[in-house]
Amino acid sequence: MTVKQLRAFLAVAQTLSFTQACEHLHLSQPALSLAIKGLEESLGGRLLIRTTRSVRLTPEGESLLPLAKRLLADWDNTEEVMRQRFTLQLGRVALAAMPSFACNQLPSALMAFRRRHPRIKVTVHDVINEQVIDMVRRQRVELGIAFEPAASEGLAFTPLFVDRFVAVVPADSPLAEATTLRWAELLRYDFITLQRPSMVRLLLEHELAAQGIELPVAFESHQLVTVGRMVASGLGVSAVPALCRRQMHELGGRCVTLTEPVIARPVGVLSPAGQELSVAAQALQEVLAATLAPSATP
Repeated sequence: MTVKQLRAFLAVAQTLSFTQACEHLHLSQPALSLAIKGLEESLGGRLLIRTTRSVRLTPEGESLLPLAKRLLADWDNTEEVMRQRFTLQLGRVALAAMPSFACNQLPSALMAFRRRHPRIKVTVHDVINEQVIDMVRRQRVELGIAFEPAASEGLAFTPLFVDRFVAVVPADSPLAEATTLRWAELLRYDFITLQRPSMVRLLLEHELAAQGIELPVAFESHQLVTVGRMVASGLGVSAVPALCRRQMHELGGRCVTLTEPVIARPVGVLSPAGQELSVAAQALQEVLAATLAPSATP
């Protein structure tokens, strides 16, 4: 039983006229008759009784009529839904992003995406860097925004920009007037940072240890917002990715470029390697690249 055969049957059943059905379907009489015959043969019996003067349904044809209407309506709805998805008039995409990105750069990118594709729904999972990688690897989301993973097995990484760590100091601190700071100068003060297993914390510890510098932690928190508030209140200093610069300023801190050593890491889009993304996810990835790649962090 094919869709073409069902359409032929429905047209005849509703008009009780082969001539009108042919006009409606833009088919010739032989083609219409062949479709009806094929349907009857596949189902095992007659559905229509046709004479030179009239057409009427058999009891089995009467039974098929409401089923055929429902089947064709479902088919047409399915075609329309899929067409809307492929043309980005309908769809959904799930994205995981580390908090430092989700709170700062992501909203402007989503605004650009919304202007282009207002009917695509986006779900954002605001989770730490390691969870972003895990969610993409387990295919709980199609896309992730994170620092480049050390081992990208099973994942594709498309860099957006290189992010550099900056110092966060109280607004009334003498350090706030500096244009650059060396790590040795910053670490003379109580240091505030994120708790493990935060990628920010692990990256700082690893890079500083390579320079023979130990990270002396006085306060730690799970949230960047808390870190920023603690710095602003004068409890100490911190270091965060430069993409958090605006957020730290809003919280009352001041950001200063860090040197000796410079700690930087690529930030980009993660996706499952070797797998086709949905049309909606592809469109979101294109907007992320167009919106963020030119604004590389200093």
